[in-house]
Amino acid sequence: MKRARLLAVAVAFLAGCGGDEDALSTETTTTTTPAETTTVRVYWLRDGKIWPFAREVESGPVAAQAFDALTEGPTSRETSDLGVSSALPGGISFAAAISNTAEVTSSADLSEEARAQVVYTLTQFPTVKSVEIDGKTYTRADFEDFTPSVLVESPLPFETVRSPLRVTGTANTFEATFSYELTDTDGLIVDENFVTATSGTGTRGTFDFTTKPYIVPFDGVGALIVFERSAKDGSRIHVVEIPLRMTH
Repeated sequence: MKRARLLAVAVAFLAGCGGDEDALSTETTTTTTPAETTTVRVYWLRDGKIWPFAREVESGPVAAQAFDALTEGPTSRETSDLGVSSALPGGISFAAAISNTAEVTSSADLSEEARAQVVYTLTQFPTVKSVEIDGKTYTRADFEDFTPSVLVESPLPFETVRSPLRVTGTANTFEATFSYELTDTDGLIVDENFVTATSGTGTRGTFDFTTKPYIVPFDGVGALIVFERSAKDGSRIHVVEIPLRMTH
């Protein structure tokens, strides 16, 4: 027994000696892989009309995550800089899309503005064609009164952009035309033109255009400004300014 105890002590001693050739050292390293993210749009109210803003969410069930981001409301910067708001009350929940229709329930009645926010946010995804809210089905076309005459879906406010700038969205304007200006970080106009959507004058169409190449004097904030020209006197109407982070 005494010999066995001495052997045990010797083994323990050798195991603890870092310089011994027979000593074993085990080191465990834990590596955390950053979660993959994707950009989705949430829709706030700006001057009584819906308008999209970007949110970064983890890749996966993006419709549900976009809905969660919508219920969190706008950031303080979005509110202070652009005066946006949200009409969504608490107690609203989202169910998975079934047969291209997303289901939303709420413990309180949703205003038309809130319904517009929900429908626009969820139907940005190709798999969601309509949204059922408390038993009634809606599409984007049901909220034309809450949609700006020119709705820019890309680029989004505060997005980082480079030259040339591609712009996409929808419009419902007189004779399907509207104008734009692009200002650089010095506030100078670097491009301006008019755009013709696929349809207008009561029917919403799509547009997709690219500005001419431009150079900014320094990295900073510029803006894309979209507006209509009044058929009566040519003045600007329905003006919307989208702040952008411009970089070389």
